[in-house]
Formats: sequence, C-alpha cells, structure tokens
Amino acid sequence: MEVKIGVQHTPREIVLESGLSAEDVESAVAAALGGKAELLSLTDDKGRKVLVPADRLSYVDLGEPSVRKVGFGAL
Repeated sequence: MEVKIGVQHTPREIVLESGLSAEDVESAVAAALGGKAELLSLTDDKGRKVLVPADRLSYVDLGEPSVRKVGFGAL
C-alpha cells in the first residue's frame, strides 16, 4: 500500500510502500495524533523505518493496495 505523509514546513511529502493494511496505518496515525506516541513510526517494504514527529504531521494519504502489472497483453 502506498502511504504519503505530509510534514509541516517541508515542501515535499514522504512516500513509502508499506506491507501494512490500511487499518494498521490508520491506528498508528491515530495513536500518534492522540498523544499515545510522540512519533509516527512506519516501516516500508524494504525494511527502512520512517519516523515523523506527531506534532509535525500535516496529512496522511492512504493509497489503494497495488498489484504490479507485468507484460504487454491487452486487458
């Protein structure tokens, strides 16, 4: 699933592919915004960890789970 994170005072957004479900990402964001965690911590498909301070979050955009298409055949 593609996750886009907007950070305050930063012109670019953070984009990562995560193996987590939309519900798992949403609960992590809710915990960070609710004050239960000081950082939003997500791990991408390659094992890299992304940490964003909860007070700097602007938005989190959850994309659809994508299936990689291979080949040139007509659909």
